[in-house]
Amino acid sequence: MKANVGGIDRILRATAGVGLLAWATFGGPVWAWVGVIPLATSAIGFCPLYPLLGLNTCPVKG
Repeated sequence: MKANVGGIDRILRATAGVGLLAWATFGGPVWAWVGVIPLATSAIGFCPLYPLLGLNTCPVKG
């Protein structure tokens, strides 16, 4: 798995994930637990949907 999630993308995913999980924890709807997904993709730096869509927000190194 080659990293395909860049810096700002990771920050936005982590923020959204934490926000959704906090909402779910404090009485939000059950679907808010989907916040685990953006939080995980932010942590590992890889989004499995990006290759299917031809996206890559990770800066090219070289």
